[in-house]
Amino acid sequence: MSHHRLTPSVHRQGNQLAEALSALRTTLELPGPFPEDALREAKEAVAGHELPELDLTHIEFVTIDPESSTDLDQALFIDRSSEGYKVFYAIADVPSFVAPGGALDAETRRRGQTFYTPDGRIPLHPEVISEEAGSLLAGQTCAAFVWEFELDTAADVSGVRVRRAAVRSRAKLSYAGVQADLDAGTAGPVLELLKEVGIKRVELERLRGGASLNMPEQEIEQLPDGGYRIVAAPPLPVEDWNAQISLMTGMAAAGIMLQGKVGILRTMPAPDAASLAHFHRQTRALGKPWDGEMSYGEYLRTLDPTDPQQLAIVHSAGMLFRGAGYTPFDGTVPEPAIQAAIGAAYAHSTAPLRRLIDRFVLVICEALSNGTEVPAWAREALPSLPSIMGASDQLAAKLERLSLDTVEAALLVNHIGQEFDAVVISGSKPAGNGKNGNGKNRNGKNGNSGTKPGNGNGNGPSGIVQIAEPAVTARCPGELEPGTQVRVRILSSDIATREVRLELVEQA
Repeated sequence: MSHHRLTPSVHRQGNQLAEALSALRTTLELPGPFPEDALREAKEAVAGHELPELDLTHIEFVTIDPESSTDLDQALFIDRSSEGYKVFYAIADVPSFVAPGGALDAETRRRGQTFYTPDGRIPLHPEVISEEAGSLLAGQTCAAFVWEFELDTAADVSGVRVRRAAVRSRAKLSYAGVQADLDAGTAGPVLELLKEVGIKRVELERLRGGASLNMPEQEIEQLPDGGYRIVAAPPLPVEDWNAQISLMTGMAAAGIMLQGKVGILRTMPAPDAASLAHFHRQTRALGKPWDGEMSYGEYLRTLDPTDPQQLAIVHSAGMLFRGAGYTPFDGTVPEPAIQAAIGAAYAHSTAPLRRLIDRFVLVICEALSNGTEVPAWAREALPSLPSIMGASDQLAAKLERLSLDTVEAALLVNHIGQEFDAVVISGSKPAGNGKNGNGKNRNGKNGNSGTKPGNGNGNGPSGIVQIAEPAVTARCPGELEPGTQVRVRILSSDIATREVRLELVEQA
């Protein structure tokens, strides 16, 4: 998912955009402060916390995250082996801080996940856990689920097990810093091996037909004239390589649970014919047609998200990632069990500080991996998790969608009366009160789509147009043919209501 963040100048001025984005917390009824009993439980859990008996603090783990992150779920170490590679992947042991059936457990089930807003985040767990005792901070001895992978020379998994252990990260690294070191040839052996394994895992993803949406991080800056612009930071290669380790773990988790016949998968059907046909039209309309000869996953990897029109294609590709859900099972293995965007069975398992379901997957996998009984509290929760996560995912998608709508309105607010070239990406139909939204997701694993509010253009025929710069999609009235070039005029743009009104000036 692409997160829009406000720059400090926007925050300081307390302007209309900042106010409109902050108001989304109230509009969407996002979670507020933690209840006192949940906070008390969290503090007591930290005070009485005990580390696992197994001590793996000799392994020189490192974390790689955005520079400002303090809720660190994962740490890794990679070494060569006689057969290929040995990968150790430590995941924060959040279950050891959350008592089943307690107030904190109930509050995390109510939230479902950490919510990211342009002006901050709303955490799944209190900070005493998520950013302190439970986070894999450098120099801190922590409890973790340690996944141990044996990889062959192609970086394919030949063996895996997971154990609870005490670990200690040696360094908190940033994506930008790691990429700079790799590019300069000054990175240490673990990071060089991450690159080597990551590239091979990307090739394995291509071979199995997987697909990723690598969305840029975007910051909103206010211009001297009072307008706004978006500054996009394209994803770095190391982000993809690091994500491949997480994907590998999620696939291993699914395999362990399927073999043990108990657990919960993240599933998604393949795109239907209508979605594929629509995406074909949009790629032609936006100047980089997908011919269908290569898989859509391979095609998406050819896109340059720094190009506004190609970024619009990445956004529109969200329609190919619809229908994702959660499939619990206990005794009967589900069919099919595939997450189509990944091209394999998959389970969320690597972000327990920020996503509820991982807490349950981790304890199930650890039990199955070591031949012990799956905890009853985890097994009993399985039937309820799809609805909890489904509601939470819908709320997160709505937050992202309305944030985007607000930002797009802000981008046009100083261009009222001006004309822009645009491309029709969706054909004419009665305007009504809605507009097709663009699915937005990070690494393409949790796609959701939605509708944008109506643009007040009446009930006649209309279509969706893409303005290249500033990169905005909006409904425009008129008989519009997908793929055609048009000229549009901005009639109005209201940040508070997220409403943009266009007028068709001419079409090719």
